[in-house]
Amino acid sequence: MSRPDFLLSAWPWRSAAYLLTGALTGAVTLVGIVAVAVVCGALAVVLVGLPLLVVVALGGIPVARVERRRMRLVDRDPVSDGHRTPAAPGLRPWLTTRLREQTTWRELGYTLLFAGLLWPVDALAVTVALLCPMSLAATPLLMATVGDGHEAKVLKQWTVTAWPTAFGVAVLGLLLTGLGAYLLGVTAGARAGLARLLIAPREGDLGATVVELARSRVRLVDAFEAERRRIERDLHDGAQQRLVALTMALGLARMDAPPGPLAEQLTRAHEEAGKALAELRELIHGIHPQVLTDYGLPAAISDAADRCVVPVDVDLALPGRPARAIESAAYFVVCEALANVAKHSGAGRAQVSGGHHEGRLFLEVRDDGRGGADPSAGSGLTGLADRVSVLDGRLALTSPPGGPTLLRVEFPCEVPEAADR
Repeated sequence: MSRPDFLLSAWPWRSAAYLLTGALTGAVTLVGIVAVAVVCGALAVVLVGLPLLVVVALGGIPVARVERRRMRLVDRDPVSDGHRTPAAPGLRPWLTTRLREQTTWRELGYTLLFAGLLWPVDALAVTVALLCPMSLAATPLLMATVGDGHEAKVLKQWTVTAWPTAFGVAVLGLLLTGLGAYLLGVTAGARAGLARLLIAPREGDLGATVVELARSRVRLVDAFEAERRRIERDLHDGAQQRLVALTMALGLARMDAPPGPLAEQLTRAHEEAGKALAELRELIHGIHPQVLTDYGLPAAISDAADRCVVPVDVDLALPGRPARAIESAAYFVVCEALANVAKHSGAGRAQVSGGHHEGRLFLEVRDDGRGGADPSAGSGLTGLADRVSVLDGRLALTSPPGGPTLLRVEFPCEVPEAADR
């Protein structure tokens, strides 16, 4: 409304449309409430107790749905429905979910307020700010048509008999129409703000939405890990076996070939196939190592430590195995940390330790290198933090110049006893 072209824009008309449709919808809602009250009174013998409560409580849902659609006339920000999806299909789960939601009862309260108070305010605002000024502006037209050029009634109260007076009233009506446009904008904005306050999700529903988002995030992580294992299994059982067979066939052909150019080509092909097989095995191991699936996190970390070029001491004991997503994330965090130790730290020795305490799995990777690790330098620390945060974990790095460097990661999880698995 502070824009200089507000009067020439569509917003005054959108505000008028919002208030006018509000008056009509409110009147229809009031008639519907009265009709429902009459019907429920006539059927009080049947609709008693909980059935009557259900009928009354659910009455606000369609009204609130219409109101959310009407708010698009004056509010650029969409208003979410706020209702949760029932856990199961069918009428009973739907009713149970709706009756337990705060949104349902707020919508009922808004419906009663809308039918009893708000729609008359909408009608009054449209009448005062739009219809009355436009009626004044139409005085010359009324005088020329209805009054045969002799007189015209202004708002059914005053009689105008002269053309100069009629045009003066018309000019006054145009000025009041401009002022009324701002009044319509203020009223429509206040009405939409009140409606958003009453029928939009509040902190309780937003908390439920956050919980649902967290659950969906965990499901996505589980699906991602399952897909990783599927890719690893397909590569291991498919491409790797074919490449092994190709390497053996090339080796036999090289042995049978007579000395000469053909034997040299077969030798080079056999060597390249061996290199490709080694790279494929490293790729499979990086996707999801079989030792992690078969023996758990301590064995997998010990295997990663054995393959590290820097000597690594491992001190990790767990009472059981955590969830697969936690186990996989912890393993790859340690592997990435050891890779950084080998590439960037210049350390002579490293240590991996950890355990499970008070519902949290914690791991620490230390090295005696030069320190000064910088997450923005492309060492992969940012990716590690993102991977940990997906599972509500925490990652902390201490790496002063000159060393030593300590990477600590924690995951909230329960580790059942090995006998319980």
